[in-house]
Amino acid sequence: MGVIVPFDFTTWSELFPAFVTSTPQFTALTEPQVVNLILPIAEQYNRNDGGGPVNNAGVQTQLLNLMVAHVAQLMFGSATQPLSPLVGRISNATEGSVSVATDFPTTPGNAWFVQTQWGAMWWQMALPYRLGRYRAKITPQVQAINGARGFW
Repeated sequence: MGVIVPFDFTTWSELFPAFVTSTPQFTALTEPQVVNLILPIAEQYNRNDGGGPVNNAGVQTQLLNLMVAHVAQLMFGSATQPLSPLVGRISNATEGSVSVATDFPTTPGNAWFVQTQWGAMWWQMALPYRLGRYRAKITPQVQAINGARGFW
């Protein structure tokens, strides 16, 4: 059984100041934007309802903050990295007549997460909780009874 942690906008904005700092190219995110738009999406990826696999409040808080930053970057950009249509890392760039090539070497499971540094951090930090866990169903042992019509 997992834990539920409250989202603290003040702490989050201190951890990720690029989202709350305005520049000419970026308007700072407000608390209502983060709490009402970004947080519900982040909680779809990082379960925060007590039913997830993380049972440590500190780890759950870190994972949730990273996921909120990842979703915020994908949706709005930040003061240090404006919203970009490029996906992946820049693998080749030329200057004359400007050309850019991107490379997206990933496994199918982590493709969406490695688009930002915070998503990649979340992916690595969540590794122990993403591994498959087999739990055998406990069933009562049934013994054959030798009756008039054979074993049953």
